[in-house]
Parts: sequence; C-alpha cells; structure tokens
Amino acid sequence: MTTTTKRTKNESSHSHKEGIASCPVFRMLPEPLQLESQKKEFLLQYIHSLPMENIGVPEYVASLERSMGDIKDPNLIYPIDKGLYIHVFSDPSDARNFYVPIEPGMADGNLELMEELEERLVDYVAELENMTGDQARKSAVLRGIVKKACVVVNPRDVRKERAKAKKNGSARLPVTKAEMATLSYRMERDKQGMGLLEPLILDTNIEDISCSGTGPIFIEHKIFKSMKSSVGFETPNELDSFVIQLSEKIGRPVTYREPIVDATLLDGSRINMVYGEDVSKRGSNFTIRKFATEPLSMIQLVEFGGLTYEMAAYLSLAMAHGMNVFVSGETASGKTTLLNAVTVFLHPSAKIVSIEDTPELQVPHPNWIREVVRGSTGDDSSSSVDMFDLLRAALRQRPNEIIIGEIRGAEGAIAFQAMQTGHACMATFHAATVEKLIQRLTGSPINIPKTYVDNLNLVVIQSAVRLPNGKDGRRIISISEIVGYDPSSDSFSYIEVFRWNSSNDTFEFTGHMNSYLLEEVIAGKRGLPPARKREIYGEISKRANILRKLKDQGITGFYDLYQVISQAYREGVLG
Repeated sequence: MTTTTKRTKNESSHSHKEGIASCPVFRMLPEPLQLESQKKEFLLQYIHSLPMENIGVPEYVASLERSMGDIKDPNLIYPIDKGLYIHVFSDPSDARNFYVPIEPGMADGNLELMEELEERLVDYVAELENMTGDQARKSAVLRGIVKKACVVVNPRDVRKERAKAKKNGSARLPVTKAEMATLSYRMERDKQGMGLLEPLILDTNIEDISCSGTGPIFIEHKIFKSMKSSVGFETPNELDSFVIQLSEKIGRPVTYREPIVDATLLDGSRINMVYGEDVSKRGSNFTIRKFATEPLSMIQLVEFGGLTYEMAAYLSLAMAHGMNVFVSGETASGKTTLLNAVTVFLHPSAKIVSIEDTPELQVPHPNWIREVVRGSTGDDSSSSVDMFDLLRAALRQRPNEIIIGEIRGAEGAIAFQAMQTGHACMATFHAATVEKLIQRLTGSPINIPKTYVDNLNLVVIQSAVRLPNGKDGRRIISISEIVGYDPSSDSFSYIEVFRWNSSNDTFEFTGHMNSYLLEEVIAGKRGLPPARKREIYGEISKRANILRKLKDQGITGFYDLYQVISQAYREGVLG
C-alpha cells in the first residue's frame, strides 16, 4: 500500500512537471525562472499575464546587488520573505520603474473565493477574537480556521462540488490544494499582517512607502530608487477604510477629531497617517519609514562612499573619549543611519540611554535603556511624557552616554546642561551648516546661552547629494570641531577637520596636524605630553588600518563589527 501511494505521488508530480514543460510560456523563460515557476504555481500564473511582447522575458535573480541600479531598462524578478516575489520593470513613459509584488491570489477568481470564505468565518468568530500568543501562534490559528472552513477536492471536481455545497448550504467550502494555500496566505496577510502592504513591508530593499492619496503607492528602493507600485487605492472610501483598519490594528486609531497619527509598526517601522479630506485635500495619506533589522555598519557606509576610513577612525577616537557630537542635516540625509553606525565605537561596557520621539535608534550594547516619548491619552494631557521629561530622568540614571533621537526644543537646553555636568551626549539635528546649527541652538525655542555652545565638541554635517556621475548619494559634507565663543566679537570659532569635495567625490583631511580636539583634548586624555601631542594622528592611521583589515576579512556587519571592537577593547588593542 505504501509503495503504491509513493509511486502514485511520484507519477503525479512527474505528470505535473511534464504539463508545465509543455507550456510555451514556460519554455521561453530562462532556466532559473523555470525552476522557481515549478516551485510556485502562482508565479507562473503571474508570468502568463505579462505582455512579454512589450516588456520582454523577465530575468530571475536570487538576490539584488547595488550595481543593478545602473541597469537602464530593468526587467527582473527577485524573491522576498514568505515565498513571495517582486517584479521590477521599466516604464518607457515615466522616469519611475514599475514595482509589482507577486503573491498568491492575484487572479480574479481567488477574490470571489475570499468573499465566500469570509461568509463562513462567522462560525469561527470566537477563535478569531481570542487569538493570543506570538505571531507564529496566531498564524497557526488562522491556518487552522481555513482548514476547518474549507475542504480540499480534486481540481476536476471542484466546480461540481462547489455547486453542490452551495445548494446544500454546506459550511465547508470546496477548494483545490492550490486554492487552499492561497486562502491561508490571504487570511494571514489580511487578518494578521499589513494587508495589501504586506509584500512591501517584507521587502528589505524598500526604505520608504508613500501613499499620497488615491492611485498607486510609491516606494523608495535601495537599488532602483523611486518607483511606483502596482498596489494602490481606486476610491477615497477604499483608502479611508484601509487607513482606519490599519490604525486600529496598530493600536493608534485615527478619527475626525484626531486625524494625524504617528506610530510604530510591529517590525519597528515608523508610520505617519493623515485621515480624511478635511486636512488633506487629496484624501487620506500615509508614509512608512521602513525599519532595518540590522543597521548599516560604519564599514558599510565607508564602502558606499559616505565617508573614509580616516573619518571613521577620527569618530571612533572621539566616541572613545566622551566627545559630544551632533549629526546634522536635512530630512532623509542619513542622520540616524550614521548615528546608529557610530554607536559601535562607544565603549562596550558603557551604560547608554537613548531618548526618541519614535524609536529608530539601534544600539548594540547590552546595557542600553531605550526611552520613547508618550503622547497624551484622550483629553488627559497630563498623561503625556515628552523628551524634556525623559532627558531629565536620564540624568538620574548615571549613563555614560545619552543619545537623543532629535533635538527640536526645550530638551536642547537640558542636553547642554547634561554636557556641562560631564554626561557625553549625541543627537541628530536639522540644520544644513554649522552656522545654521548654532543659530538654531541659540535662538527660540531652544535658547542655549552662547557661552554654553562650546560644550558641543563635534558637528557632523550629513547630506543627500548629487554625485559627479549624476547619481544621488549620501555623504558627510564636513566634520567640524567647535572651539569657542568670543563675546567681544559675538562670534564662534570652529575648525573644519574633514571636508567633502563635490567636484570629484573625495574627502580632504583639512584638520591634519591642525585639529584642536585631537591635540588639545584627546591627546591629553590619552596621556600624551604637549611635546608629543601630534602622535595622536598616528592613532587615527592605526584605527583606519584596523577597519580596512576587518573589511578585507569580511567583517562588515553592524553586530559583527561591534563584537570585534568589544574584543579589541578587552585585549587592549583599542583604548
């Protein structure tokens, strides 16, 4: 009996493969895409729907590389999590490429099946409402409900069985094995996941998701930059309904009274939602800033051209000796990315407190206290906890380093008081130059006394720039040391130690043998007498070479780099 069953399954599988092999569309595909299509029936169904006479035959790539962004007319399919795929292809009439998530249930017939399944879910309301446990447990419950509500039948008999079930009022929906898999996926996606946004959330290549109203959703892709997706909303009512459901799912419901909500998704991504045409003339909209499960490391930023190994070494030396640092620049310039990368240079035994409006920082240290602002609940404004409150509390926690997500207002004054009392601070700030940063610090609403400004040691200006080759990139424009304030001339002095040259995309160490912090502050902290203070520049070269060697050894990840640096501190290689 067992042998016969096995032979039947093998024969069935062989017959299925022979059927696919005889498909003319399948035979057109490159071998890697053929192999994937044999694994996933819904992928081949999608490929059948493509106008290949216009766009050509897509290529399959197992993983994306940064160089693929240079392809003029891309036409490729790549895999993402949970067995889904993404198709990227060009639009000759638009500067943006198309971004199409490929998932089970894209065929129209499956939409009708979902509606029929929804009708049968009434019998399982109690199970749906009482789902508890982690994501895996909830997924198992949902899959179990689908199995109870459906019954698998032979594809040849499915229409007949469905008609019979409808006539007899059967509680179970007859489906094929492939339809069962589709319904399970759609059930999980819509009830537990992010609905139609699920593939976009799962794609680690996406940085931002933007819905500006009805029409397509736009994305910012790490490789292919700005793209338009096949996912979107046709009517304002459809969009409003989705925003309401999404806001309720994450526990921050939007209403006409509170139409603007900032929140954090389960994966840590940041979302801003605006509800209704009263405050947004194109209707409801939302923007999702994707959360990277592992931040970019300093070595990766160097390899992407954002800075040099000497600049990274300089920052590591500054972090090791408690310098106060602001990373400043415009929105989406890479400030938080750089701030995350710099944290690996803090001493591995340091106690760190971070304070944020919405959680974006990722610190590798085990002794990390992560504080997040809490808005008011309902009409009770006294229940809110702002950055000022959290920063004041942090000063009582004896941290070695305080990291502030972004300084905007009164918390800036407390930060400078913390610096004066010996607490090392890092923060991000919105200002495009050192001069504008100082103007904002000393003006309303922050109002730092001018004599306090020199408590800030370093200002790193980060910017999104156009490179000489015409591409967009993110670069550290300058690193400057704040020296002091002269009351007689009412002016500030600072030294620019590193500068980006926009004409050839290189960096200049303008502070070489002329750094105030290295020679007058850090050299002394490292025990170098004044006569030997310039030996400190040798430490920059040493640290830069260590980072280069780590890169050559393949140690480039954020957490891997932290582990190696921690070991280097234990062994006295760094100090």
